[in-house]
Amino acid sequence: MNEHYPFINPPLPYPYNALEPYIDEKTMMLHHDRHLQTYVDNLNNTLKNYPQYQSLSLEQLLFHIDCLPKEIQDSVKNNAGGVFNHLLYFSTLNHIDQSDKLLGSILNTFGSFEEFEKQFTSAALSVFGSGYAWLVYDPYGNLTILTTKNQDTPIPLGFYPVLNLDVWEHAYYLKHYNKRADYIRDWFSLLKKNLSIS
Repeated sequence: MNEHYPFINPPLPYPYNALEPYIDEKTMMLHHDRHLQTYVDNLNNTLKNYPQYQSLSLEQLLFHIDCLPKEIQDSVKNNAGGVFNHLLYFSTLNHIDQSDKLLGSILNTFGSFEEFEKQFTSAALSVFGSGYAWLVYDPYGNLTILTTKNQDTPIPLGFYPVLNLDVWEHAYYLKHYNKRADYIRDWFSLLKKNLSIS
């Protein structure tokens, strides 16, 4: 992924069918190759006439969104958010950096993985329409769960995202139809595998 404009859609770091049976191959192809690509294209189109902002990273664009010209704020927020959110989502589906440390932090914060799963699932189910559930570090270094709508991110709020769950219907509708809870359960199966929880 380019760190700045022109942004690109990097290949998935694993085959499209690598997450079967939890996330199906066709969903991964459509989600990555079409949905994410659209956000990348829209972000590049938004920035093409604003060279003064083309050296900024995704995180910088999102953190300083209020400093951008009014006429591009919404587009940058939606599309840079779409790119950032999807890149994090895809990358953490099959690998978690420092997974032992993260698991320890989850256990310390929530008391057990089961309690974390319960609270995170509740948050993901509470998102009305489209959005994300997040596990983030707050500005004081504490783990917390939060949700955002559409392609909003926790970055402007000063949070450091650890992992996210995309609950837009395109992330699960081909396999689970409207059963978001089933998709969340499958996502947790992947997360447990990445954290070496049997």
